[in-house]
Amino acid sequence: MAEPSLLIRGTTVVDVRDGSARADQDVVIEGDRIVSISPKTNTERPSARVVEASGTYLVPGFCDMHAHPLNRKNPAVSLDLMLVHGVTGFRQMYGSAQMLKDRAAGRLMAAGAPRLLALPGPALSPFNAGSAAAALATIREQHEHGADFIKTALVTREVFYEAQNEAGRLGIPIAGHLPNGVDVARASGQGMRSVEHLGPGACILADCSTEQDAIRAAAVARPQVKMPPVRFAFLDSVLDRVIARLVINPVNMARQPDVDILDHAATTFDQNAAALLAERFVRDGTWQVPTLIRSRTNYMCDDPAFGADPDLRYISAPTLRGWTKAAEKFARFPAASRQTFRLVYATMLRLTKLLDDAGVKMLAGSDACGAAWEVPGAALHQEFDELARAGLSPLRILQMTTWNAAEFLGATDVMGSVSAGKHADLVLLDADPVESADHLHRVAGVVRGGRYYARTDLDRIKDTIAAARSVQ
Repeated sequence: MAEPSLLIRGTTVVDVRDGSARADQDVVIEGDRIVSISPKTNTERPSARVVEASGTYLVPGFCDMHAHPLNRKNPAVSLDLMLVHGVTGFRQMYGSAQMLKDRAAGRLMAAGAPRLLALPGPALSPFNAGSAAAALATIREQHEHGADFIKTALVTREVFYEAQNEAGRLGIPIAGHLPNGVDVARASGQGMRSVEHLGPGACILADCSTEQDAIRAAAVARPQVKMPPVRFAFLDSVLDRVIARLVINPVNMARQPDVDILDHAATTFDQNAAALLAERFVRDGTWQVPTLIRSRTNYMCDDPAFGADPDLRYISAPTLRGWTKAAEKFARFPAASRQTFRLVYATMLRLTKLLDDAGVKMLAGSDACGAAWEVPGAALHQEFDELARAGLSPLRILQMTTWNAAEFLGATDVMGSVSAGKHADLVLLDADPVESADHLHRVAGVVRGGRYYARTDLDRIKDTIAAARSVQ
């Protein structure tokens, strides 16, 4: 049954493309679409739910363009937490054959959950892409199953380049992690659709160094993960368990040579080299998804502020124990290593600002769920704060989570701005988001698929989740 019509009366509609605003607007929604936007009137609409929205600012719903809610045992909780923080859409960054089948059958997503914007199969890794032949077979299989893109993770340079070529031949986007020692400019030129986490690791930083050849050589010399040459029946379940442990904090697996590579890259960072790489990204149309909050929780995992976050009341006890253990393990790194990690993160902030200044297209993503200290939904707001810390303007941050997401997906006809004919996925803020990035946190209401959630509704959902966690 379609939602009853909705009238949001007297709000200020923000045009996220340029930051302009129209005050005192009535936004009429029928079903899951915006049907009209016009100056405020007092015309009665007996069949409509009326939201008196004077003093609020209406923007498109936030999109978390790097998230993993569907990898959780109980994805509904993660999706609810995302919704109450204004996240109305997400790009799932790790899928499965079953997810692809369930989506095709219309049974993957519950009604009213944040919109699934894109879905891959399992990421390319030593488990399914240990050789070029295996990688190509995996890509073809995922393409046949309807994957929206191919996600790369832990593969060698040689496999990575072959995977790019095959994805290009099939016309399916490829996105994800860049391998250690890869030629980033070459990867960009061969059609990398989006780079996640600024690499991760020393990858992009190496290409922004005055000593990139030495850093690449050291990275390539590090041991690679080895896997059996044949697949076996329960490989996928083994992979899921390994990935779940790894993603809590991959930095904890670093050995001294890995730390030395990071230190070398960060201490030789060169703004001119970075600017040349940024120009290449712009020319090739290679998007970046910095996920700065993910890097911050990785490289500063034992920061007491993470363990004191009040939003941890929404996290299950077993998950929280895993995060705490990860922080304890991280704290055992020598002081010099932790100093290197802080320097690396500071360099990532600097690089993010440089990329933005150069016109590189970027998206907002959190890497929740599963990452240490990342609460679904709240983590995207933490990403907003980190982007602001890097020096990005409030408008640019707003664009990264709204209009840029639509542009990246080729979906500006149905999302990305508050316009007639588009999806009624919206966020009401009680302060101007173009004035300050802090105002992105001030969610007064959410519309998802035409259904309105007032602040009281959102608080009720959060309280229910917290209460359930308290008795676990």
